[in-house]
Amino acid sequence: MSPDLIATLIAVGALIFAYLLGSVSTAIIVCQLLGLPDPRSEGSRNPGTTNVLRIGGKGPAILTLVGDMLKGVVAVLIAKYGLHLSAPWLAAVGFAAFLGHLYPVFFGFEGGKGVATALGVLVVLHWPLGLSVIALWIIAFGASRISSLGAITGFVAAPVLCFYMAPEFVIGVTLMSVVLLLRHHANIRALLKGEERKFGSKKE
Repeated sequence: MSPDLIATLIAVGALIFAYLLGSVSTAIIVCQLLGLPDPRSEGSRNPGTTNVLRIGGKGPAILTLVGDMLKGVVAVLIAKYGLHLSAPWLAAVGFAAFLGHLYPVFFGFEGGKGVATALGVLVVLHWPLGLSVIALWIIAFGASRISSLGAITGFVAAPVLCFYMAPEFVIGVTLMSVVLLLRHHANIRALLKGEERKFGSKKE
């Protein structure tokens, strides 16, 4: 086989690995191990950090957040420093991990909204970009006490920030941001109606 074909096969293998890694649903596993209800059937029915916090409290939520971020971090770290893939392939690998979280093959394709995994991807692709998006998430969440607004704010800004800070990744980051925002369509509608729950709200 030619070197180019081998390089392409390696990159495709990295995509498959990233998707499978992303498909490991931290929220579902944490809840199973700790004897908590399935996050797909309780609360918001979203297997993500915010719903695990609602169901099980801070400890399980922190485990979920870290695990979901690590999926993006590990996938891109291996592609970047282990396989030395080019920028377009790195962005594709990050998107594959993100897609795995959204549609996990191991859990009936019922995944979360991808915020933590996407942040993990951004931090490794370009750490100033990743930290900038995290900062925007924190600022918006801190001001509003609405988790979804933090995520939406960060990922509306992410493609613009990427264009100026790391243009080599702008296509991949834009695609990931668009999909993430589409996954938040119900939250966006609730925000526009003034019905989105604030952190700590008891309203169901």
